[in-house]
Amino acid sequence: MRGSLRFQPGLQLVEPLFFNQMTTVHGLIMVFGAVMPAFTGLANWLIPIMIGAPDMALPRMNNWSFWILPFAFLILLSSLFMEGGGPSSGWTFYAPLSTQYSGNSTALFVFAIHIMGISSIMGAINVIVTIFNLRAPGMGWMQMPLFVWTWLITAFLLIAVMPVLAAAVTMVLTDKYFGTSFFDAAGGGDPVLFQHIFWFFGHPEVYIMILPAFGIVSSIIPTFSRKKLFGYRSMVYATSSIALLSFMVWAHHMFTTGLPVVAELFFMYTTMLIAVPTGVKVFNWLATMWRGSLTFETPMLFAIAFITLFTIGGFSGLMLAMTPADFQYHDTYFVVAHFHYVLVTGAVFSILAAAYYWLPKWTGHMYDERLGQWHFWCSLVSVNVLFFPMHFVGLAGMPRRIPDYALQFADFNMLISLGGFAFGLSQLLFVWGVIKCIRGGAKASDRVWEGAEGLEWTLSSPPPYHSFQTPPDIRSEER
Repeated sequence: MRGSLRFQPGLQLVEPLFFNQMTTVHGLIMVFGAVMPAFTGLANWLIPIMIGAPDMALPRMNNWSFWILPFAFLILLSSLFMEGGGPSSGWTFYAPLSTQYSGNSTALFVFAIHIMGISSIMGAINVIVTIFNLRAPGMGWMQMPLFVWTWLITAFLLIAVMPVLAAAVTMVLTDKYFGTSFFDAAGGGDPVLFQHIFWFFGHPEVYIMILPAFGIVSSIIPTFSRKKLFGYRSMVYATSSIALLSFMVWAHHMFTTGLPVVAELFFMYTTMLIAVPTGVKVFNWLATMWRGSLTFETPMLFAIAFITLFTIGGFSGLMLAMTPADFQYHDTYFVVAHFHYVLVTGAVFSILAAAYYWLPKWTGHMYDERLGQWHFWCSLVSVNVLFFPMHFVGLAGMPRRIPDYALQFADFNMLISLGGFAFGLSQLLFVWGVIKCIRGGAKASDRVWEGAEGLEWTLSSPPPYHSFQTPPDIRSEER
């Protein structure tokens, strides 16, 4: 046994089936159980404050949308303990893997997905009704903070695409248990149809998980640059453009399925086009920082890391958008590197930035800045050690979702594994920092973050709308 658990190829710890179950449940929980609920929580906390509302418009629906989530994840996790184990077809659960070659955990998995979808739709309805009906008198559409704008657009995306996911998983369920043949070629169905339906949901879902992050970064960058956000209107229009274009690019996940050349060209060009409004946002953030009086507290560090690393994810996305190149990159670790740069250094980093930025407002206590800086630098280094080498092993042909690998990838896999453990352990610094802050860190001063003139916000008075909340002169005393 000596040396048998070193970093080397070979199935040393888990069986292939359990490996697939772990990666499937990991994807589902991170998408539906971590990133989306975190952004929804931030929306519940911040949108009423930012628009001068007393609370969310539909508190009972809000409560219901939250409390069904723990049961959904209990159901999903319990599937791992069924005979044959949990779902193992990947978080995209492609047919026929999820229909003909799956265990009986499919029923629990589909039920859990339905509950999560219902939760998301109710949360989205609540956000839309709150923003439309409870804005402070005098607050026009172009006076709302960008976080509110990004969440409003995200809410419409959720309502549009979650029923599509519900339809897909329902057809999987009936194919599995009721003898239908939606995705069974032997019965007149089409397995590729599943991919079309899933990715029509799946690609807008990617933007559902990143648009609120744009709003967070658009709140933080101006504060620590001591300048107003550059190009506010163009940011709103760019966000709307991204949302609309996200419905027109789904088949770039399917270039290797035998699409007609015309379709491949269409989806290649629309995918490259969606980079334009995203680029507008990046340039506006950079223009906001240009010649600003910058300071680099923890929220600003995470925001700058977001811009830099999310841009790397965007560039690798452009590479994947090119049909001929995608035939080489498809289903390799290059794809894993791409979407983790978008969703970890993108969505997760923005959530961490938001937590540090608004913790003093939420708790009345200042977080430990030194601990926050340690958390940032450990996370930044380890996340790049974890995901950046995946570009190289992917380009060299290492396939994803395979539990073993060739000897030629051993060194890079050792580096990736070390980065993964280091990144996970780094988050304990964040947990400790939040607990320390909540339990009574140093009392936050009246001016928590010193911003530009008209951008400061205090614990005792509301900040202006472009920084945090509604302008004091349009808040309604009667409300």
